[in-house]
Amino acid sequence: MISTALSAVSLRDLALVQAVHRHGSFNSAARAMHISPSGLSHQVQKVEQALGAPLFERGGRRVVPTAGGQRLLERIEAVLAAAEHLQQAARAGTVAFGGELRLGVPASLGPYLLPHLIEPFPQHFPAARLSLSEGKPRGLLRRLHEGELDAVLAPTVAAASGIATRPLFFEPWEVMFRADHPLAGRASVALAELEQAEATLMAESHPGGIDGQGGHVQDVSLESLAALVALRGGYALVPALARERLASMPELTLAHVQGTAPGREIALYWREASPWLADIQAFAALLQEVARGRPGLRVPPED
Repeated sequence: MISTALSAVSLRDLALVQAVHRHGSFNSAARAMHISPSGLSHQVQKVEQALGAPLFERGGRRVVPTAGGQRLLERIEAVLAAAEHLQQAARAGTVAFGGELRLGVPASLGPYLLPHLIEPFPQHFPAARLSLSEGKPRGLLRRLHEGELDAVLAPTVAAASGIATRPLFFEPWEVMFRADHPLAGRASVALAELEQAEATLMAESHPGGIDGQGGHVQDVSLESLAALVALRGGYALVPALARERLASMPELTLAHVQGTAPGREIALYWREASPWLADIQAFAALLQEVARGRPGLRVPPED
C-alpha cells in the first residue's frame, strides 16, 4: 500500500527532484523548472519526507545525492519514464490503429496483394505502421480472437463469436500449366477440358477437385505449388492476384477460366470490441480501392 504522504507526491514533484539531481544545484534547477529556489527546496523536502529518507547532501558548492538517495533517484527516474510512456500511449490514441496495425494474411494472398498497399497505406494512415504476420487462415483467426492481431485478411469462413467480418472482393482462380502442356499458351480454357488426373490442387482452391471428382490436394505455398507443376506437369488452380509473378516463370503459363470461374471470397476480420472500428472500416475501403485496380477481382457494390 502507498502511504498517504507518498500519495500526495505528484509527478511534478518528482520532476523537480530529478532536475536538482541533473543540474547539481538548486538555483540552476529552479531556473530550468521556472520555480523559485525556496519553492523548489520546499518541494524536494516534501518528497524526502514522504520517502522517509534524505535524497541530497546540502551545504557544498554542488548538490550531490546521498548513498541511499542515489538508489531512490534511479527509481524516481524509472517512474517518470513510465509516466512518459503512458502519455505517449495515450497520445497514440489519436493516431490510426494507435500507431500500429497488426495484420494477419495467408501466404497465398499476402505476397500478391500487399505490395499494392505499400504506397497508399501511409498516405491514408499517417504515423501508423503496418506489421504483417503470415500463416494459415485458421491459425490467423485464432490469433485474432486471442488479441495477438488487430485484423486478418482471409477467405470467408464462419467467424467465431466476437469476431466481425466484412467481404472485400472475389478473386477468381486461373489455370497454371507447365509450358509443355497441350493446353499451354491458350488465353483461356474451360474446366471441362481439364483432366482430373493431371491436377495438383491447393486444399483452399478446390477441396473436392475439379467437378468434385477428387484430385491431388496440396496445402502448400503458391511457389511450392508452381514447383510441383513444373516438376510433374499437369496443371493447378491458382488465385488471379498471383498471375503476374507465376507467369514470369519460364517453365509455366497461365490461362483464364472460361465462363463463370470458381474462386474465393476474401474478407477482413476484426474483433467486435476493437477500439479502432473507424480505422478498420477505412482500411477495408482502401483494400477495396486497391482491389478495383487489379485485373480480374470483383468488388461488391457499396451499400
